[in-house]
Amino acid sequence: MVAMAQSKANGQGGGLVPAAGGAVAIPTLLGRSAQRIPVGGRIRAGIKVLTRRAAESGQAREIYDAGVAQGKGFDAIERELAAALPDLKNPLTPKNVPYFTVRGEDFPNPELARQIMDLYAEDRGDGVQRLYRFPVVFPADAWQNVMPHELVTWTSSERRFWSEYSEDGQTRYCKTYEQPPAPGAGRRVVRIFGGRKVTLRAENNGLCDPESCAEYQGKKCNLSGRFIFFVPGIKSISAFELPTNSFYAMQAAIEKFQTIGFMRGGRISGFLDGQRTPFYISKRLVEVSRIDEEGRPTRVAQWLIELEAPVDPTALLRHDEDLDALELRAADAANVLQGHGGGTSTVQVVSEDGVIEVPSPSPVVEQAAERGQRSTGASTESRPAAPARAEPARSAQPKRGEAPPAGRSAAADAGVEAKEVAWLFDAAAALGVDAESYERYATKRWGQGWKKAAGGRKRALEDLTPFQDDGAGFVEKVKGELEVWA
Repeated sequence: MVAMAQSKANGQGGGLVPAAGGAVAIPTLLGRSAQRIPVGGRIRAGIKVLTRRAAESGQAREIYDAGVAQGKGFDAIERELAAALPDLKNPLTPKNVPYFTVRGEDFPNPELARQIMDLYAEDRGDGVQRLYRFPVVFPADAWQNVMPHELVTWTSSERRFWSEYSEDGQTRYCKTYEQPPAPGAGRRVVRIFGGRKVTLRAENNGLCDPESCAEYQGKKCNLSGRFIFFVPGIKSISAFELPTNSFYAMQAAIEKFQTIGFMRGGRISGFLDGQRTPFYISKRLVEVSRIDEEGRPTRVAQWLIELEAPVDPTALLRHDEDLDALELRAADAANVLQGHGGGTSTVQVVSEDGVIEVPSPSPVVEQAAERGQRSTGASTESRPAAPARAEPARSAQPKRGEAPPAGRSAAADAGVEAKEVAWLFDAAAALGVDAESYERYATKRWGQGWKKAAGGRKRALEDLTPFQDDGAGFVEKVKGELEVWA
């Protein structure tokens, strides 16, 4: 509350914003900008070659061949060509190839480019080591963060116009930079703090409408996107990027991100499974349709970026069920080592071998879940209040090596469990999902034992939290899960 009051007093209203991991983002002098992942290098999807006119010049061929042999970037080669042959306009043109380009000049630390090639480049019979396929790990769960894209118009020195959606995601605007305030007589241009301000483009009421946009129709405004990822085995705190202008490649990647997210409870970050399986990026030759200059549809062959997820999908669907079974077994083992037996009740948990009987969770599991919640920094302010546990019961938790207090019993554990499960069903009902549908949904997500395992109940709470103000969104999520995986 103090921080919020200070925020308003400083003229930076808007309150506190929970950041990643549950931390609170407090406004500062530089404000709150959209979260960005720092990038420390660029892998390119293709190459550039001399145009037919440029290739007729012997000097141009020498400059180009020397630059490629030295590992220079194509931008640097193009600058050298422009300096040596000023009459030669646009001497290089993109060429679609089945491999990726990794050059030292595209990395602040050129050694990283060499490491990527040493680890993942291969010779496919032509005697040249090239990067055809490489593993990646994405650093965020929202595909919009790891594959940002926009319609954008570039000048020779800056981004001039670009598209940006409204906060509700319904309206696409065309943005540009404001002109600096006009100086007074004998004065310099007004200094702008924090860089130039962004404003709506004056034309078309600030809306982004490609069909009526002169830049888009003149092919000056185009779709531009990039994948942002880490490469396993490459030690760099900054991520790498792979630019692409292909609508087909980005659309196919979105579909795979969404599919993997469905099966992993919304997660696409990190390794895909316990065997540390990553995504892979490669290329695939496909025929794509395009409209020619006369408006007729044609089909052309292109090497498109392909996102692969070489993992058994059934293992992803059963991942959380196995975690629940493991938690229950661990709790039972902990109880035995502490000198007292497990709970008297049993619960059915689905494993790889079928349905098995394991003891219900003990206070050890609940304590571990609470410690895990605190260690991840989960924010308690921004989610529905979980049912409060009685303080005497919490203080009565046995210490390691001590016998449980006389008042603590399996019945008390069952009471806590019943209250938490009842609260979860009430919260789902408040969002618009009836008890029967939520039961089927939760069982599909976390297995038959989700209500008995403290970890299962914890994951159910974390699943509900983001939808506390979006009942329709939660209803659609439950409906989609039950329909897709029915």
